[in-house]
Amino acid sequence: MTLSRLVFCLFLSSLTSAYAHGNVEYQDQQKLHDIAGQISAQNIENDIRTLVNFGTRHTLSQTQSDTRGIGAARRWIKAEFDKISSQCGGCLEVYFQSKTISGEKRIPNATEVVSVIAIQRGQTDPDRYVIMSGDIDSRVSDVMDFTSDSPGANDNASGIAGTLEAARVLSQYKFNGSIVYAALAGEEQGLFGGKILAEHAQQNGWRIKAVLNNDMIGNIAGINGVINNTTARIFAEGTRQTETPKEARTRRFTGGEVDSPSRNLARYIDWMADRYIPNLDTMVIYRLDRFARGGHHRPFNDLGYPGVRIMETNENYHRQHQDLRSQDGIKYGDSIEGVNFDYAAKLTALNAVSLAGMAWAPTPPAKVNIKGAVQPSTTLSWQIASAEQAPDLAGYKIYWRYTDAPQWQFSRYVGKVSEFTLANVVIDNYFFGVSSVNKQGFESPIVFPGAAGAFGE
Repeated sequence: MTLSRLVFCLFLSSLTSAYAHGNVEYQDQQKLHDIAGQISAQNIENDIRTLVNFGTRHTLSQTQSDTRGIGAARRWIKAEFDKISSQCGGCLEVYFQSKTISGEKRIPNATEVVSVIAIQRGQTDPDRYVIMSGDIDSRVSDVMDFTSDSPGANDNASGIAGTLEAARVLSQYKFNGSIVYAALAGEEQGLFGGKILAEHAQQNGWRIKAVLNNDMIGNIAGINGVINNTTARIFAEGTRQTETPKEARTRRFTGGEVDSPSRNLARYIDWMADRYIPNLDTMVIYRLDRFARGGHHRPFNDLGYPGVRIMETNENYHRQHQDLRSQDGIKYGDSIEGVNFDYAAKLTALNAVSLAGMAWAPTPPAKVNIKGAVQPSTTLSWQIASAEQAPDLAGYKIYWRYTDAPQWQFSRYVGKVSEFTLANVVIDNYFFGVSSVNKQGFESPIVFPGAAGAFGE
């Protein structure tokens, strides 16, 4: 490439970047920079090593030993959450959550599936929840082999270690909404820990606004030969699983296929990466999970809750679901050598600032509606949050973007009103959304109008 052509390409790139962000304005939050800076790669390494040393964490493995098996692992995780809580004056509610499962393909005999849950209650809106999760269990090649060594260093001790470290840092702060740190069990045997927690949340009226499932956040050396510690993936499904035929018909005429709450949650996390996590670029992938695969956010999506999967970009399948062995010059197995602790810390920091940003922000706008067909302007309306839920609410911000743009491009802060008209902005040419803003400038995720984009009440 000639020098002149290189300069021209760089010029086009700069124009594209400027265009992509449009005139959207954000208020920088020093507290989020501080949170990101407190995440410790050393703590994450220590926790991963401890989890690996339990030998196997298979769901069907022994529970009585203090040094080996799933029982020892979950008791240690609970003890760590208890220790974190004691250091913040009892700010966490820590408990085991369990259910006996039997008659399943991967759990044929009665087995108690036990997760560890830690809740940091919000100060003003405690019934609103954002959740960070990792998976306790591990496996080898045979999903029913519960005796062989199964270190599960990256899959998924990395996610558990990240969840513990996020709790250590965020427990030093007080938030408006509640944060849940979940060490979920039974993922490899059928996503049972997530199903149990999601059903509990639904039965108890939890207003879940975000589920951040962390499953494999420590590998940087892909089976494709790429070694990269500067990117991560955020998987987010489109149309809600719970959509009704009536809602589907409305969506056909108004849009919303790429603006489910999960997708706008992913966009929110992507913004956080751009602003608060140095040298990290996230890829928002318009899919529930990796091709034809699944993870522990799915049970929440199944019930209509916004949920995404955060994970490494370059996977190494030789290190996933494999017996420990060397074969044809290739080392198989999910051992500690395959984890990059600095990278796991970077993705943990992304989770932490995203959780904090949402928990400090007011609840996302409810009952967002839009009108403007055959008119020169577009009008959006929403329900103002109650003073009990959002005592520090400053107002609302309208966003819009071209329909083929991946991120929001334009915005306007409109104050503490329940309706606003964008003069001479034609509804046909853009997608629109609304966020809540508090007096410190923290914003909620953006809500697309109608049932397709609603984050719930």
